[in-house]
Amino acid sequence: MSGLPSVVLMGIPLHAVTLAGAVEHVAQQLRAGCGGWVITPNLDILRRLVTEPAFAALSSNATLRLADGMPLVWASRLRGTPLPERVAGSDLIYHLCERCARDVRSVYFLGGNPGTAQTAASQLAARYPGLRVAGTECPPFGFESDAAYMARLESGLASVKPDVVLVALGSPKQEALIERLRHLLPATWFLGIGVTFSFVSGDIRRAPPWMRRVGLEWSHRLMQEPRRLAKRYLVQGLPFAARLLVVSALARHRHLGKPGREQSASITRGTNQ
Repeated sequence: MSGLPSVVLMGIPLHAVTLAGAVEHVAQQLRAGCGGWVITPNLDILRRLVTEPAFAALSSNATLRLADGMPLVWASRLRGTPLPERVAGSDLIYHLCERCARDVRSVYFLGGNPGTAQTAASQLAARYPGLRVAGTECPPFGFESDAAYMARLESGLASVKPDVVLVALGSPKQEALIERLRHLLPATWFLGIGVTFSFVSGDIRRAPPWMRRVGLEWSHRLMQEPRRLAKRYLVQGLPFAARLLVVSALARHRHLGKPGREQSASITRGTNQ
């Protein structure tokens, strides 16, 4: 972990930072010449981190873990170690690109549906003058098994040396690609941001702010893509959300019931590794 304060939900550490704090941390690390990897666990990603050892191992090298889901924020409050706010990848992309424009940093847009990387890059460059677009790329289906394509992708990234690479491939494909690429660019920050290019480009409408605040963004997505998302949200997500909230509440109860413990749980301070 990065040395930032963190909380633990069902054994998974998450950094207790605000959106502004996360952007500042990345900017400071870039100034120091240090790269890193941001993952933004929502309820589905947290479920898989808890239940899928292979995925947990793949994601274990991430240096910044940000809670992208109101159920995670609610669970942290029930546990007595509240996260300061939700930090969604779909919000982070704007704030980070704004900071990169101010610091004259370069950003590479990798992934997304065909055309969305280019559109998102163009829109963000127009919105934040000074943002340097290092390149855009939409990998074809099955790219990870195409040795020639991967060699070209790696060579292209190594030649432009972007400060930030936004990887929008969905999980776990984006985590697997980031783990492969980050060793080629040790001073670069990689962010896995799922469907965010489609939000920025307008291909998919994001839920209105009030739905995001009350934790109903998932229902908005479900209405737009019911066939693809019904199993994730209804069959897997809702039962896991209930389990997360109950486990978190019980964890606080057990903590407060132990003799000699303070009457409130504390946020732990991570250590640099």
